Amino acid sequence: SGKNYQHAAARYAKALSHCNKFFDLSPDQQNEVNEVKLSLYLNLAFAYIKLEKLDNAFLQCNEALKCDATSVKALYRRATVLYQKRKFDEASKDLDEAEKLAPDDKALKKLRVLVEKQMTKQKAKEKAMAKKMF
Repeated sequence: SGKNYQHAAARYAKALSHCNKFFDLSPDQQNEVNEVKLSLYLNLAFAYIKLEKLDNAFLQCNEALKCDATSVKALYRRATVLYQKRKFDEASKDLDEAEKLAPDDKALKKLRVLVEKQMTKQKAKEKAMAKKMF
């Protein structure tokens, strides 16, 4: 339910604030902290998507991608947000990146179908509008 996602989001945010308190870490420790941060950003993005706080979710996806630019899950979540915000071209670009990294991912394929369908609809609408103009 919404309350659970709200609670989870608060917990993830708190954990992230603790991650930012570490200093003087060895490279291995820094990598470990980055992995934890990536996971927290992804979970926070998911919670925000469920809470329909799309701008917050988008920001968390961007933070996750700063931790790991090749995170398929971060690209997928950001594409999901962009799809929900009706930014289909941008969603498609994120899916292109993610599909290069994980060509057989079923979730990516499913979202791709939805995005393509909306892009086709949008193009048809634009065509119809252009016809009315002339």
